[in-house]
Amino acid sequence: MKNKRILVVFGGTSGERAVSLNSGKACFKALRKKGYKVSIFDPKKKSLTLINKKKTDIIFNALHGRNGEDGVAQSYFEYLRIPYTHSGVISSFNAMNKVISKKIFKQNNIKSPKYIVLKKGYYSNTKLKKILKTKKLDFPVVIKPANEGSSIGVKICKNLTELNSIIKLLFKKYLELIVEGYVGGQEIQVAVLNNIPLGAIELKPKRKFYDYKAKYSKAAKTLHIMPAGIKKSKYNEALTIAKKAHQALGCKGITRSDFKFFKNQFYLLEINTQPGMTDLSLVPEIASYKGISFENLVEKILLNASLNR
Repeated sequence: MKNKRILVVFGGTSGERAVSLNSGKACFKALRKKGYKVSIFDPKKKSLTLINKKKTDIIFNALHGRNGEDGVAQSYFEYLRIPYTHSGVISSFNAMNKVISKKIFKQNNIKSPKYIVLKKGYYSNTKLKKILKTKKLDFPVVIKPANEGSSIGVKICKNLTELNSIIKLLFKKYLELIVEGYVGGQEIQVAVLNNIPLGAIELKPKRKFYDYKAKYSKAAKTLHIMPAGIKKSKYNEALTIAKKAHQALGCKGITRSDFKFFKNQFYLLEINTQPGMTDLSLVPEIASYKGISFENLVEKILLNASLNR
């Protein structure tokens, strides 16, 4: 395997480019340290179709966000017939699209916050009030784009005026939004690697909620508690649900499931098929607690690479 030529694909053009660059650099260094022949490729500089198939045996996908973890990049990798890491085309698309993933959660009896879907061009203040009432969605509510990651565009709204204002703002950039009931309680996140849950970590953000800044800025001073501060039985339950979600979506390699634990119940917010691999990222921290070094974690992800994922 060490004679294989590995291409770390990172950067890209999404709103998560900075995170992807950091993840990619860290994974590149880890693979180099492990003795692999590694090179890098940034789709912002060159199209994915220009990847040299003759000089690439495996793609390590370190892209984040749109066009990187929504099935687009994965489609290119399949077209090129180069084995790649992380989830495949369909599972990546389904996980990134919060409307589809929520439907899959429901089909598999996995609790998720109540929600409504808003489509650009079909929205009005009157319709919104009626739908919120019908769905029994009380304020505060959380609004988010249907297909973004890293909490980009996520806002908590305390009343209808605030919600309408944010909707208009987000519709300038997005075609579909989700409004869901705000769930209080503890932030719990679970890593699953090759269908095996690694552990659950608890987050205590100093900010209103675990947003982009809380995730990626040291200045945000988010407190990480590993293992999560919940009863052992509930800890194991979180691992079981995360594995179930991972498998229900058909995910491969590594995923991170984001939960809220409220009134003794877990609510799955979303599943991330391209979790961050930076020095502030949760998956490496969970793996470390399990006794898996960062270099070994990256190698385990690499060794799971394949086509037709």
